[in-house]
Amino acid sequence: SSGINAEYGEGRWEELYQEVKVLRKACGEAHLKTIIATGHLADLENVYKASMVSMMAGSDFIKTSTGKESVNATFPVGLIMTRAIRHYYEQTGFKVGFKPAGGIRTAKDSLQWLVFMKEQLGDEWLQPHLFRMGASSLLGDIERQLHHYCTGRYANSAYDIGM
Repeated sequence: SSGINAEYGEGRWEELYQEVKVLRKACGEAHLKTIIATGHLADLENVYKASMVSMMAGSDFIKTSTGKESVNATFPVGLIMTRAIRHYYEQTGFKVGFKPAGGIRTAKDSLQWLVFMKEQLGDEWLQPHLFRMGASSLLGDIERQLHHYCTGRYANSAYDIGM
């Protein structure tokens, strides 16, 4: 994967295109995921431009962030990025995947992103080859929800869940 930060938000789109193109070539048949690092870009217009340039250069997936920044996956950014994916698909016929990362901590958060993706890009983009979530902290909540489903109560600790 490659990453885009604030320096590209200063109009260095040709440089970004060339960098991603080199990475695309180096990947060969492997999938290239580009991390847009949206929290470091100045505005949503730059998020759109970075998304489009990344896709034009050959990215197979675009990702909102590493998930470790102070600003991660937000719905306004997701809207801009998924609209860019739709526009790119309408222009080229090539489907690019999307990965929101960071801030997705609960089962409810993940369901909101699933509904969002269905509304923005349709059922096909709900499949793992086109949609992934960066949600490393989600596992604990899923375990809590499953425990509640099976027992009718929420776990008091990891011991109740059987970890």
